[in-house]
Amino acid sequence: MRKNKSIPNIIIFNPDQWRGDVVSYIGNKAAITPNLDAIVQNDAVGFANAFCQNPVCTPSRCSFMSGWYPHVRGHRTMFYMMRPDEPVLLKTLKDNGYFVWWGGKNDLVPAQHGFSAYCDIKFVPQPGKYSPAKWDPSKFGSIDGDIYYSFFYGKLENEARTEDIAWDWDWGNIFGAIDFINSYNGSKPFCIYLPLGFPHPPYRVENPWHDMINRALIPPRISSIKKEDLKPSILKGIIERQNLQNWSEERWRELRAVYYGMCARVDYQFGLVVEALRKCGLYDNTAIFFFADHGDFTGDYGLVEKTQNTFEDCLTRVPFVIKPPANVPLKPGVRNALVELIDFPATVEEITGIGHFHTHFGRSLLPIISGKTDIHRDAVFCEGGRRHGDTQCMELESPQGKEFQYWPRLSLQVQEGPEHTLATMCRTEKFKYVKRLYETDELYDLTADSNEQNNVINNPAYRNVLSTMTGERAWCKTASDRAGWETSKGAAEALYLELLTE
Repeated sequence: MRKNKSIPNIIIFNPDQWRGDVVSYIGNKAAITPNLDAIVQNDAVGFANAFCQNPVCTPSRCSFMSGWYPHVRGHRTMFYMMRPDEPVLLKTLKDNGYFVWWGGKNDLVPAQHGFSAYCDIKFVPQPGKYSPAKWDPSKFGSIDGDIYYSFFYGKLENEARTEDIAWDWDWGNIFGAIDFINSYNGSKPFCIYLPLGFPHPPYRVENPWHDMINRALIPPRISSIKKEDLKPSILKGIIERQNLQNWSEERWRELRAVYYGMCARVDYQFGLVVEALRKCGLYDNTAIFFFADHGDFTGDYGLVEKTQNTFEDCLTRVPFVIKPPANVPLKPGVRNALVELIDFPATVEEITGIGHFHTHFGRSLLPIISGKTDIHRDAVFCEGGRRHGDTQCMELESPQGKEFQYWPRLSLQVQEGPEHTLATMCRTEKFKYVKRLYETDELYDLTADSNEQNNVINNPAYRNVLSTMTGERAWCKTASDRAGWETSKGAAEALYLELLTE
C-alpha cells in the first residue's frame, strides 16, 4: 500500500450528452438518480447551474481537461484533439505521481500518438461472459421516413446471460473499473477516468431502466421552432432535414422516457463504482467528480441530438457533482452558483495540492463546496462554429452521405451560408446573449422566458440590458492570452548584456 494516504484518489465519472435537468436532486420527479441524490445529500455538492464550454464532445473535453476555452488553441471540432505539447489533466496527474486508469471513449487525444503519456492503463473491455444486446438497425426505417434521423431505437432486448445486463462497452468499462478498485494495492494514488457512452444517442436502454420511468411525470418538451421565429438558421435547417415535424407528443414523450432510462442506468453504474470504493475502504480518501461533456435536445425545439454552434440550456447546462476527500471542508447539498467545466481542473489541482503548470482560466470550486461563499462567476461562456473559409472546421472527415444519421447537421456545417457561423454565448443568471458572426444575435430574458423561445435582441426595452452584456468582450480579451511558462534560457542575460554595452 502507498505510504502517503493523505493524497486523495480521483474518480472522473464522465457520461456523454447528459442534460443538466435530468437529475432528481434538483426537483425533476421523472428522473431516477438515487445514487447521485444520496451523495449530494450527504457527501457532495451538486451544481445546478454548471455549463460546458462547447456543445459537442471533443471541443468540450479538450476544454475541461486543459482549463482552456476552445478558442485558445482552436479546439472547435471532433477532429482536432489535444496535441502532445498541450496540457491535459490526465497527463499532469500521471507526471505528478498518479496511477491513471482510463476506461472508455477517447474524443480527447489523437489516437495515432498513443495513450502512454496520459495513462498507465488504457483499458479495453473483453465481452467474454456477457451476451450482447439485440440490436436491429432496421428499426430506424428508410432514409425518407420520420424515424431514420430521430436516433430513436427504444427498448434493448435482453438475452440469457450470467449478469442481468445487455452487454455494451459502458458495462465493460464499469466492471473493469470495479475490478481495478478491488485489486489495486499500489504505492501511488490512482485516478480512474470513466468517459462513458450513455446517454448519447441512439436513444435505447434495456430493462429495468426502460420501464422504470414514469412517462406521466416527464416535463413537457419545449415546443418546436417555427419558420418565423428569430432563432439560428442551423436549427431550422436541421429540423427540416430530420423530418420529425409530424411526431405526436406521445412519440416525443416515449423518446424522452428512453433517454431518462439511459440516465437512470448510468446513475446505477455510478452507484456500483461508489459501492466498490466503500467496500475497499477507499471512499473517504477519494475525490469523485461526476459531470457530462454537454447536453441533448431530446425533443426540445423539435430536435434530437445537438448542434455545434447553438447554446440552448438543454445543450450547455450539465450535471456536475463533486465529492471531495473527507479532509476537505464540505457543506453538502445543491448550489445555484454559475460554474463552468473549466473549473474542474482547477479544483483537482487544489484538492491534490499539485498546483498548475500552465496558464488556464478555471477557478477552484472549493470555496463553494465548503459553504464559505455562494458566489463564483458573474457569467458563463460557451462557443462554437467557424468563419467562412475554415474548411478544417467543417468536419469533412465524417461521412457525408444522407445514410449517415448525423447528415442533417453535417450537411449544414459544410455550407458557407450563415448556418455554421462562429458564435459565442454569454449567460448570466437572468439573461443569455449570443454573438453570431453571420446572422442575427440572440438575447433571452431567462426570467420571463426560461425556454429561450423569444429572442428580444431587437426589442428596444432591452437596450440597457444589451449594453451591459459586455462580459463577452472582456472575457474574450482576458481568456486569449495564454502566456507561456517555460522561459528561454540565456535570453535575459543576453538582453542585459546588450543594454550594458550600448
